[in-house]
Amino acid sequence: MIKFRDPFNNEKLTDSDIGLINKNKSVVYPKINGITRVIKDQSNYTDNFGFQWNKFQKTQIDKENGKRKLSFDRFFNSTNWKDEDLSSKVILEVGAGAGRFTHVVLNHTNAKHLFSIDYSNAVEANYKNNISHKDRLSLFQASVYEMPFEERTFDKVFCFGVLQHTPNFKKSIESLIKMLKPGGELIVDFYPIKGWYTKMHSKYILRPFTKGMSNEKLLRLIENNVDWMIKTSLFFNKIQLGKFLNRFIPLCDIKNTLPNNLDYKELKEWVILDTFDMFSPAFDNPQKITTVHKWFEEFGVKVNFSGFINYQENKTAAIVKGIKK
Repeated sequence: MIKFRDPFNNEKLTDSDIGLINKNKSVVYPKINGITRVIKDQSNYTDNFGFQWNKFQKTQIDKENGKRKLSFDRFFNSTNWKDEDLSSKVILEVGAGAGRFTHVVLNHTNAKHLFSIDYSNAVEANYKNNISHKDRLSLFQASVYEMPFEERTFDKVFCFGVLQHTPNFKKSIESLIKMLKPGGELIVDFYPIKGWYTKMHSKYILRPFTKGMSNEKLLRLIENNVDWMIKTSLFFNKIQLGKFLNRFIPLCDIKNTLPNNLDYKELKEWVILDTFDMFSPAFDNPQKITTVHKWFEEFGVKVNFSGFINYQENKTAAIVKGIKK
């Protein structure tokens, strides 16, 4: 049984159909549209993610993409949970977005229950994508630093594609580890620093300007320029110069991050989404894998893997995972 705490004053709370309530039966954090809202302010540094995931609600959901199992392959190659009996396991997902990995857990594992949080209102998109599994899913709008659970609660915790977008990467790792039971497993992936050239990229050159734009203006700017950028990027790939020259086109990495064999309409949608995701975040702090490994160990997790995994052709993820001592 999951126990709840107010992250701001440590008061014991109880889950109910109307939200988290205190000992006086007062609703401290209401449940709105099926989601418990553990936030003080609706507007925060993740507003861009709420905007993008509610606009591109189904783009990354595998069932909407035919046989292209990008989320499925990334999740199971990262976790190795596909053949594991999770029927007694309670899992925490932090930074769920529109629920691409929520969908994988609920549809392709026998996990007992998944608690999924996001600080943005992307939780609305997640709810719509995964409502059919609401008996095994609990959704919360909450910060990684202010989660409404007692410490040492979960059997497994995962956090994919999120940590570099939090204000303090190391503190975020510590917050995740606090949620784990002794013997529990933590798995994260994140943007890696591969060398001195990592930040010699249009994303890091232009983000000081683009992150201050309104979401609508930035999206419109990308949409108005996406066609010529796609054509230029594909041309550079064709003449074997894409690895270097595409770094200077303000566009996502088509070859190494997007599903294979998209038609042009699908490709354009994915490119607009991923390019917006590049240039809109308030924070973008990639880390060395060795640094994240060290932080795991510092906070009491024995690392059993740190490095890159391949999850589809040409596609890799920087992963650190381990077991809490």
